[in-house]
Amino acid sequence: MSSEHNSAQRGELEREVGHALARVLKTVFGYDSFRPLQREIMQASLEGRDAVAVLPTGAGKSLCYQLPALVREGLTVVASPLIALMKDQVDQMQAAGVAATFINSTLDGDEFRARCAALDRGEHRILYVAPERLVTPEFLARLARWKVAALAVDEAHCISEWGHDFRPEYRQIRAVRRAFPHAPVLALTATATPGVRSDIAAQLELRDPAVFVASFDRPNLAYRVVAKDDAREQVVAFIRSRGDESGIVYCQSRKAAESMAEALERAGVSARPYHAGLAQEVRARNQDAFLRDEVRVVAATIAFGMGINKPNVRFVVHADLPKNIEGYYQETGRAGRDGIASDCLLLYSRGDVAKHLHFLADMSDDGARAVAKAQLDQIVGFAESASCRRTALLGYFGEAREEANCGGCDNCLTPRETEVVTTDAQKLMSCVLRIEQKSGFRVGLQHLSEVLAGADTEKIRRWFHNELSTYGAGKDRPRASWVSLGRQLLQEGYLEIAGDGFAVVRVTERGLDALKSRSEIRVTKPIAPVAAERARERASTRRGAVAPLADADTALFDRLRALRKRLADTRGVPPYVVFSDVTLRALATEKPQSKDEFLAIVGIGEKKYADFGGDFATEIAGGG
Repeated sequence: MSSEHNSAQRGELEREVGHALARVLKTVFGYDSFRPLQREIMQASLEGRDAVAVLPTGAGKSLCYQLPALVREGLTVVASPLIALMKDQVDQMQAAGVAATFINSTLDGDEFRARCAALDRGEHRILYVAPERLVTPEFLARLARWKVAALAVDEAHCISEWGHDFRPEYRQIRAVRRAFPHAPVLALTATATPGVRSDIAAQLELRDPAVFVASFDRPNLAYRVVAKDDAREQVVAFIRSRGDESGIVYCQSRKAAESMAEALERAGVSARPYHAGLAQEVRARNQDAFLRDEVRVVAATIAFGMGINKPNVRFVVHADLPKNIEGYYQETGRAGRDGIASDCLLLYSRGDVAKHLHFLADMSDDGARAVAKAQLDQIVGFAESASCRRTALLGYFGEAREEANCGGCDNCLTPRETEVVTTDAQKLMSCVLRIEQKSGFRVGLQHLSEVLAGADTEKIRRWFHNELSTYGAGKDRPRASWVSLGRQLLQEGYLEIAGDGFAVVRVTERGLDALKSRSEIRVTKPIAPVAAERARERASTRRGAVAPLADADTALFDRLRALRKRLADTRGVPPYVVFSDVTLRALATEKPQSKDEFLAIVGIGEKKYADFGGDFATEIAGGG
């Protein structure tokens, strides 16, 4: 009887907590329902459980600790890696009426002491702080006075050497866990393979953590790969076709980022560069201009992006090949955080692959070089694949898709043609077999291409591969095209990576059968250069995307966007802190006038209605 009584009490408590969460979700944040896994993550944390939450960008990770902080007693401490992200999050919290603050190096002595005094008085529910400050003995002593009730670790993949953005200072966060063993820890990230998730739990010393992994699918994003011809010309034409939309262009080097920003400016597109070589104040100024919609485009290296909370990034262009799939997924994920259809364009060339290989050759650590080479092979395979790109991205994170056609990538929307390559494929596969037979080991596609082209290299001479019958059999094709053919045969299953830790190939059973039977070998054509204007696939009806505006509402939306910018400038915050594009679109469509009508709009809570409702009602009524 007692266990039944306890179970009933627990059920009643869960219902009360659930009601409290739903009430705060609506009154403070203006949302009627939770996104997938949000409620479960919040419930686990409020029950005192440690948890690891892997939610894709735009899935509402921050709300998973912000909302419980308003339901529980005490202070929720958030370890956050970037100063700009802290300020942005606090601006949004305060705009919604939440008592949140941050402590970082931008504060002078008086500001620091004032915020500490406010925390001493219990005036704040959420505190953002950088990991390196958080773990100092002095700061831990301060935390002991502030009734720490929970710890959230944002961008938690930074704690793992297996992740794509390892930061050693994150390893020290376990000191907070040890200092406040009663406080549940919530680790959040957008990208983490199973190995990284386990490492996060181990490094933070989580106790039997609940693990939540949402789908990695971003259905409102369209993925397209285009053969690179003239990157600057292609990017300029692509962006000029996008009206006044905002976006990010990722470049491999600082020089390329500068050059791209200059090319866009010359073409009449407002753009700024961002990379680690710029002075800190210049980086901050350029980022701020982008966040405030004062420039349309940032041309950047991978130094830009973590924690960028701008929801209306409508496109992400990779002008150069990323180093790995995880980084590519993270960077493309900065598009369409608001759920509105957005596009991800990758310009691809074998020349970019050669540049990466050159960098890898300079690495002194053999193990690190092998890992980097394997990651490069994965992103090259993704770029050259004729299969669904969404399926490939999800598969990398261990998630399967049932639908054969995603309706949101170039390979599904416009499948590439096939071509017959029987003779050349026979030459390449024969070369693979001849080398293995003569030398007793396997080689990669680069060496195979050199043998077929009849190159005079030190390795060819040392291994006597110039004595093979296939040496020089492919002089009529450039070496790069032999490598490309090799990758096509890998995609079609005639070749496979040998799987012994090196990027070497062997002929599969399918390939051997094709050689013996001399049957026709057909492969998908490689991606070809296309006009940049055609590289854009409009996705307004894409599955999972926010519905497009009707033509009649577009003029009102533009007026509301201008009003939002004026109000944001007055407050010194980015426009999306006032209202997101999704909220503006709903306002332009529904045209509310009363308080109840405004509060029914997604993203409008009590505080935002009190601050902005009157101005927007006037504009909607046509009195602006």
